Amino acid sequence: MTQDSQEVSELVAHLFRHKAAEITAILTRIFGFANLELAEDVVQETLLKALQQWPFSGVPKNPAGWIMQVAKNQTLDVLRKQNLFRQKEAEITRQLEQQLMPHQNGMFTDEQLTMMFACCHPSFPGEVQIALTLKSLYAFSVPEIARAFLTQESTIAQRLVRAKRKIRDENIQLELPDEKHLSERLDAVLRVLYLVFNEGYSATEGDHLIRQDLCDESIRLTSLLANHPAGDFPKTHALLSLMYFQASRSEARIDADENLLLLSEQDRSLWDREKIWHGFHHLDQASSGNELSQYHLEAGIASVHALSSSYEQTNWQEILSLYDTLIATHPSPIAKLNRTVALSMLEGPEVAIRELEPMLSDPVISDYYLFPATMADLYNRMGMQEEAAEYYNRTLSLTRTEPERKFIRRKLREVSPQKRGDVTE
Repeated sequence: MTQDSQEVSELVAHLFRHKAAEITAILTRIFGFANLELAEDVVQETLLKALQQWPFSGVPKNPAGWIMQVAKNQTLDVLRKQNLFRQKEAEITRQLEQQLMPHQNGMFTDEQLTMMFACCHPSFPGEVQIALTLKSLYAFSVPEIARAFLTQESTIAQRLVRAKRKIRDENIQLELPDEKHLSERLDAVLRVLYLVFNEGYSATEGDHLIRQDLCDESIRLTSLLANHPAGDFPKTHALLSLMYFQASRSEARIDADENLLLLSEQDRSLWDREKIWHGFHHLDQASSGNELSQYHLEAGIASVHALSSSYEQTNWQEILSLYDTLIATHPSPIAKLNRTVALSMLEGPEVAIRELEPMLSDPVISDYYLFPATMADLYNRMGMQEEAAEYYNRTLSLTRTEPERKFIRRKLREVSPQKRGDVTE
């Protein structure tokens, strides 16, 4: 019995998004951090086998179980050749067959959350911890990680190679610290969850703007963390608040034809009121203590949008003030870029352009696709269509998702109507 190849491809893609990280986490925990690369390779090869075999043999009744079983067998085949594991084979097999979702030290009930804390090992600098976790647990590509960090792909690739070599050479073990030392890894784990949510909310490549699976999984894991003594801190609730506020707008960001809609164009009746309620609930939970994290400030900005009845009625002064505090306490080029949008609403696009012009010489931010997109919008609002078209073309060369490319092509037609037939890419 044969199965439609397109259906199989979609199913395998679904399993990759939803199960690959989980299976990688299980294999890596059981076999040790030193076998992280083996676990990644086995999962990739198993999914490839599914693509090759299922169109002819049919999809098994339990596809996820099939993936786990084949990955288990393939891992054992490799490790049986290593004397180190022969004496442990019975115990390893038992654990794999039970597909334990362990909670080392009894601290977590979720394998991926456990793995995140383990991956954020103090042997590595913070950025390496985060890059390693994104690559190993979420199968982020090197380009995706580089864009998340606004850095060169070669830099990320080198960091990952050095980290995996260090794991192997120093025999670093995958394990959680005791509970009193968990907080030392919390910031890195929160950063991973933040970046994974961001990739889900605004994908950096592909046919879809939103990867709902990543958004949902980030909210799920952050909720687990917020409800656990090891993660029940104001900054965790602040991050969860930000996620809920952002996720509340998902249905309004894309129309029925997969066209991107800006905040100013969205039908606010489509915003999810239950998620907005959760956002305010966790923002309130985040208000205790003296720490003012990046997540507090970004959630505060998102809350102002959630309270606004329309784009025109937005309290831009409050948003500008929050961005000023964010830049003073947690400076980043993206925060500076986003601040200029609020500034333009208060003082006009020309003032905002003057703020952005010094950043033109910084390749890190000037090559970030939202920088030329913002410049294009500001020039368009000033009626300077030639300059706007130049920046829209620059944005088009940097944009990798089809909904965003469609949006930029539409904007190009608006500012260059005489060249309507020329705008194809």
